[in-house]
Amino acid sequence: MRDVELHMPATPKAVPELRHRLHGYDYDVRLCATELLTNVVEHVGDGTPVRVRVVALDIPTRTRIEVTDPDPRGMPTVLSAAETAECGRGLVLVAALAERWGVERGPGGKTVWCEVVRGWEPADFGEVAVPGCLARP
Repeated sequence: MRDVELHMPATPKAVPELRHRLHGYDYDVRLCATELLTNVVEHVGDGTPVRVRVVALDIPTRTRIEVTDPDPRGMPTVLSAAETAECGRGLVLVAALAERWGVERGPGGKTVWCEVVRGWEPADFGEVAVPGCLARP
């Protein structure tokens, strides 16, 4: 798989566009990338300029996903979402799917990254019970 670097505004419309542009990657890679982009929209602001990188690592079968934004202050953390919350589970998904993840601050902002094992079957959420969410067939 080839490495990808995209520069785009973080908007709700950019999320499906990113998913489409990463169509050759595993489901887990696409999901993690779009969740990290969505976090920028929600917590930094709609229209924030971002850089999205998807890179095959030298470590066999690993892909690194990075989303860089210009705000060095807000540091993402995994939180428990309330049963009735319609959002707040993005980093829970990233943490569950990624081998590891983290945040790096730099002079131009911060990069939230994760590493996903390539070639695994797509995540099966059929057995996961999330309070307040209905399972769909």
